[in-house]
Amino acid sequence: MRSVLVSLWVWFAIGTLIVLWVPVLLVARAIDRDPAHYYAGYTLRILGRLLTYVNPFWDVRLEGPFPENPRRPYVVVGNHFSQADPPIISRVPWEMKWVAKKELFDLPFAGWLLRLSGDISVDRSSKKSRAQVLTTARDYLAKRCSVMFFPEGTRSRDGRVQRFSDGAFRLAIEEEVPVLPIAIDGTHEALPKHSIWFDPNPEPIRVQVLEPVETDDYTPDQARALQRHVRARVVRQVAKWRGTDLDTVDGRSGTAAAAADWIDARAEAGGGSSEERPSGEASVKPSRPSGTSEPGR
Repeated sequence: MRSVLVSLWVWFAIGTLIVLWVPVLLVARAIDRDPAHYYAGYTLRILGRLLTYVNPFWDVRLEGPFPENPRRPYVVVGNHFSQADPPIISRVPWEMKWVAKKELFDLPFAGWLLRLSGDISVDRSSKKSRAQVLTTARDYLAKRCSVMFFPEGTRSRDGRVQRFSDGAFRLAIEEEVPVLPIAIDGTHEALPKHSIWFDPNPEPIRVQVLEPVETDDYTPDQARALQRHVRARVVRQVAKWRGTDLDTVDGRSGTAAAAADWIDARAEAGGGSSEERPSGEASVKPSRPSGTSEPGR
């Protein structure tokens, strides 16, 4: 009963805030003259933070280091456990455009907010849409605004870090911007996948912004090596929080992408070409600036 009452209150509060925030964001977008709509987007992140305070049982712990210059562009990547992840990660003190599935943009009120903020819609069933996402992301990076990806593509079902796709990492290499990893844990218990009920007694929710990974030493055909190295760092952080070994947290344990094999790996350490396609590991390439054919999964 406690879980039901808490959940009803939280969803009511979330819905109310989302509706009330539409006129706020309309005004922010109207007066925002930044080419990346940076301040309109940041206004939506403020709402995201507010949503994390309406659940009285959440204990959110956010740690840096945070980027010194919020307008230095990064390709930000994080693991994905729950639909609670975006508002929780919105507590970071800078704006970034989020890549989110098309279905969210089609929702009334919430979808309007995403569009007004300049976030990026992706239809995961469309090759053309996936290519356009990375073209749009490239444009935001050029305008000195970071872009946020969940490279797993969907929420984890079992609380382990699943496979990452390569596209965001190749984009970072081609645009010569660092990759900024973010690890999150605790949300898979606070709001499990395919559930609307909040746990009234969740573990602390932890978010760790890890050190950025420079891409200068990588070439586009080494995107997979970069992806695996960054993913391994995220897995290591989650394992550290849980006090367990890497394999327990790693959904790719026992494969060529196992985190234990990539913690200290670099491109020159024999990571291999990102054109290799081990079974079950996704790869999404960004569109080429020269206008060549559209890439896909």
